[in-house]
Amino acid sequence: MKIFCNTTRISPLFRNFAKYKKKEMDYSYEHIKLARFAKALGHPARVKIMEILANQSCCYSGDMFEELPIARSTLSQHLKELKDSGLIQGEIEPPKIKYCVNTENWNKAKKLIGDFFIDRKTN
Repeated sequence: MKIFCNTTRISPLFRNFAKYKKKEMDYSYEHIKLARFAKALGHPARVKIMEILANQSCCYSGDMFEELPIARSTLSQHLKELKDSGLIQGEIEPPKIKYCVNTENWNKAKKLIGDFFIDRKTN
């Protein structure tokens, strides 16, 4: 997948920068998925949510609210971020939403993150 830094739609103050070529960056599917999983796990509350969900088959958002010292709206935003990344899935059972770990994506995340650290050379 190629990502472009588009310089053609810029303010008149920066018009001179439009003469530079578009910068092309080639990211693999694995790069993009790894970054998405890392972003989703980039907050301690989301790591705690994943820990809660990993220790049980499923959990209702109201039950998680009681375990975490955050506002309901904040919990909702964290759950949305995890769901958008594919690490969790939610089923609506009115009036509640049941969340559980998406095991397929969780295993992909573990592999991608593990491979990333294993393949890197350190000094």
